[in-house]
Amino acid sequence: MKTYRIASIPGDGIGVDVTAEARKVLDRAAGKFGFSLAWTEFDWSCERYTRTGSMMPEDGIEQLSAFDAILLGAVGFPGVPDHVSLWGLLIPVRRAFAQYVNLRPVRLLPGTTSVLAGRKAEELEMVIVRENSEGEYSAIGGRHNTGQPSEFVLQESVFTRVGVERIIRYAFELARTRDGRVCSATKSNGLIHSMPFWDEIFAEVAAGYPDVHSEQCHVDALAARMVQAPERLDVVVASNLFGDILSDLAAAITGGLGMAPSGNINPSGEHPSMFEAVHGSAPDIAGQGIANPVAQILAAAMMLEHLGETGAAQAIRAAVDRTLGDPAAVTPDLGGTATTTRLGSVVADNLG
Repeated sequence: MKTYRIASIPGDGIGVDVTAEARKVLDRAAGKFGFSLAWTEFDWSCERYTRTGSMMPEDGIEQLSAFDAILLGAVGFPGVPDHVSLWGLLIPVRRAFAQYVNLRPVRLLPGTTSVLAGRKAEELEMVIVRENSEGEYSAIGGRHNTGQPSEFVLQESVFTRVGVERIIRYAFELARTRDGRVCSATKSNGLIHSMPFWDEIFAEVAAGYPDVHSEQCHVDALAARMVQAPERLDVVVASNLFGDILSDLAAAITGGLGMAPSGNINPSGEHPSMFEAVHGSAPDIAGQGIANPVAQILAAAMMLEHLGETGAAQAIRAAVDRTLGDPAAVTPDLGGTATTTRLGSVVADNLG
């Protein structure tokens, strides 16, 4: 029996609640499909930061390197600035393990409705391929003349040929397994250096994929298209910042952030990849049993697919679909009365 070593980092707030349900579903799937999961849980979180002054220990990356994958809960808590929690845990892990693909599939799930009136499920299904290791999210820069009238800040972006080419190529390879369409998010009419560079590399890569329809669209116009004509989009490839924004918009039009999973992918498999829900830690409802665990469960399915357990991943998605079709099994955000634990248990039971 194949055993996968999985690091679990429940995080803060409802991250703890929904990760427990994802693990429940994963363990049930493992038993059904003939593999096992060896879990190790880490308390790395904002709570840990308030106790120790760090989100994770100095050798945190070294500890995680021994695992096949990482399941991350939501991180964030009042009193700990977002940039502290982000740069103290999530970004260091992404960069240390070359998780340069942030993959965010979105679709309109059964039992959910879109804010876009009259849109059908087949019109609301796409995937955002976001560059995850460089771009606008750079630590290069600084704040100068603090407190003076002449105060200013510099925030630099970093776009390398290697980084841009590999994320665009990943998007084209993914499109070949889907509807064969890639749209690149750009802003070359405003960002005079980085986006023309991005566009040039996109055109170079696209030339090697004549079987894939490619186009580029300014990110503001692309945001409008996502609302007005989402059926025209399949795979969207974008820089770190643009992808971050567009993926939240895509989630919003397909039922909300509470239903959206994501993966931080190291495509080579040299390092572990990390999977998480898109939503935040929502500390105001933590521990109340009303958080929706679907996004974390779907992130867990992405993890199994990445590990090669495609059948188990597909079964989890199908179980989620069946569960969401039952009004008695869903949480209050979806109009039901079920608890977080109840929803997770029904998904597990629907695995058979």
